[in-house]
Amino acid sequence: MLLTKKKYSNTLKILLILGFGYFFWLMLQITLEYIPLRADVSFLMIKQTEVDHRPEYLPIFYTHIYTSIFVLLFGFFAILRKDFGLKNFHRNAGKIYILLLLIFSAPAGIYMGVFANGGFFSKASFVILGCLWWVTTFKAYQYAKQKKFTLHKQWMWRSFALTLSAITLRMWKVIIVYLFHPNPMDVYQIIAWLGWIPNILLIEILITKKIL
Repeated sequence: MLLTKKKYSNTLKILLILGFGYFFWLMLQITLEYIPLRADVSFLMIKQTEVDHRPEYLPIFYTHIYTSIFVLLFGFFAILRKDFGLKNFHRNAGKIYILLLLIFSAPAGIYMGVFANGGFFSKASFVILGCLWWVTTFKAYQYAKQKKFTLHKQWMWRSFALTLSAITLRMWKVIIVYLFHPNPMDVYQIIAWLGWIPNILLIEILITKKIL
């Protein structure tokens, strides 16, 4: 029975790593579209008003996307923890994750949220997401400093659930467009909330049930 349970657990871990690897590769491909620096490619094609009239927009945009890909990667490494044989790597990965997120990714994301497509409801969602992303990560940092590692772990999971919104937002976009073919602005308003609310609700359920 123990052998079967261990085999099942190891299989889940492998599937988790493979699944994350696939979606991380997709996110990396999106990030690489912005190398070399250009203001007329991909997402920026629909942000020309901001590009032309707000000189700070491009530097903040690039700060967000270039740091967020590393936040996603090191966040995953951090939550692997010792269960994956990465006990010594966990702390350093977590430090990089927290540093990049608190100083660069989240503040830049909040700024971008103010100018998000889809009107007030989209803007509100992305700003709230950015603020929660920063706060949950800072709480995780505080509890780590206080050596309250159970609380640290729970807040890191909350933070990483919000980090994963970069992936889940795009998944929901594909599903909604494929099934319902809505107006593009309606899509933004829907995925702005769907991208992160189910993530954080799932984590809260898992924490409440003491699974995490």
